[in-house]
Amino acid sequence: MAPAKDPTLRIEDAVNDLCPWSGKPIVPEALTLYNGAVVGFCNAECRDKFARAVAAFEDALRARRVANAGLHQ
Repeated sequence: MAPAKDPTLRIEDAVNDLCPWSGKPIVPEALTLYNGAVVGFCNAECRDKFARAVAAFEDALRARRVANAGLHQ
């Protein structure tokens, strides 16, 4: 499920002015919180693409930590 727009996030607090995926200007409807910072995107599709990418990297890191700890079965 895609994240809903968070009304507490403000475009003026974003660490970026341009979407990291498209290079287009960010919009208030496509903000997210990442590591305590507001990150903006040009649309919800790019924001959701970012969320999926972050989740995939976090899953890969978690799997690596488990494998390195010898906890895999």
